Amino acid sequence: MGTRIPSHQLSSGLYVSGRPEQHKPERQPTMSSRSVPYTGGDPKKSGELGKMLEVPGVDAGKPSRSSSQHNSGSVRSGPNSGHVGRHSGSGQMARKSSGSGPMALPTGLITSGPVGSGPIGRRSGQLDQTGAPATAPSAGGKTVYGSAVTSLAEEVKVGFRVSRAVVWVFLVVVAMGLLVGVFLMVAVKKFVILVALAAVIVPVVALIVWNCVWGRRGLLGFVKRYPDAELRGAIDGQYVKVTGVVTCGSIPLESSYQRVPRCVYVSTELYEYKGLGGKSANPKHRCFTWGSRYSEKYVADFYISDFQSGLRALVKAGYGAKVAPFVEPTTVVDVTKDNRELSPNFLGWLGDRKLSSDDRIMRLKEGYIKEGSTVSVMGVVRRHDNVLMIVPSAEPVSTGCQWIRCLLPTYVEGLILTCEDNQNSDVIPV
Repeated sequence: MGTRIPSHQLSSGLYVSGRPEQHKPERQPTMSSRSVPYTGGDPKKSGELGKMLEVPGVDAGKPSRSSSQHNSGSVRSGPNSGHVGRHSGSGQMARKSSGSGPMALPTGLITSGPVGSGPIGRRSGQLDQTGAPATAPSAGGKTVYGSAVTSLAEEVKVGFRVSRAVVWVFLVVVAMGLLVGVFLMVAVKKFVILVALAAVIVPVVALIVWNCVWGRRGLLGFVKRYPDAELRGAIDGQYVKVTGVVTCGSIPLESSYQRVPRCVYVSTELYEYKGLGGKSANPKHRCFTWGSRYSEKYVADFYISDFQSGLRALVKAGYGAKVAPFVEPTTVVDVTKDNRELSPNFLGWLGDRKLSSDDRIMRLKEGYIKEGSTVSVMGVVRRHDNVLMIVPSAEPVSTGCQWIRCLLPTYVEGLILTCEDNQNSDVIPV
């Protein structure tokens, strides 16, 4: 005896097997009216999370409640999203902690030590020691560097170390000799005494003038003839000259006019010619000469790879170090009487520095040492924690007497930096 299979008719008139489905009333989803408090990444306010990580000061029986200002509505009101908005994006991530236990960053990430103990704190690529950005473009387009970059405001001072007493004694002797010579010439009426006196004074004066004119070239010749040292055998405190290829440190520089990137030294100088009754570029500007109206020179820490041993040393030229760069600049803009049209780039450069562009004869010279250039550095070797460094000498460097060239000892302070590569030539890619 067979069993009858139940069937039913659909609303469309079609018969199908099976029993009709019982339609149950749909339940509306229940939503809790309780808002989840915003913890701001603090494990002490996160209840079970702080208890699980064994953070001291967390009581699991008393769940913390945050005030209404910590919810998601007020967090977005700052300059940055999240709780970090109160710091205005200055780069400071969290307060320093004296303990070594777990610590929470404003992003909610929990670390095992204080901020600065890991790679983030040791990174010196974009922040200097004071925590300020290393480079910051101003509103006018001029790049402003931080304290990690040395600003060379003054020219390199190359002089002779002669005491004022010696100078005064020499002047007094010359004046007395002239008076005695003139008196004897009038009394005896013989020019032999005056000729003899001139034969003694004229060579001395000529020697002084010669050294004033050729003193800088004599120093460069001394640097060029100084033997290169091998860093592998250099001892701590030894004064050496190292020649090799340079690479940028944590802060690469950029020239202000041509925008040459990745440099270790940059200089831009604006000169003006003063004619008869013309405007002076500076208080010491004399007529019929070129005077410096504006100058900016910067140098930062960089690396040099020694040609002798292949070792790489860190040259400490930043953070206000004394540096004596000898880099010949090239003329990039030349405004003459016949050519007074100023390019838009030059007008923009003058405007960024609030310099007038009236009817003047000007020259803009720019010099730089680009990454990959061959450079000679003279300084003192320092070894610290297996780091090889070259620092400026505490005492001025003397060239000594160069008798063949009739040059007196010339002194210069700071780290001597020379580059013989032409700025238009190709450099070694690094």
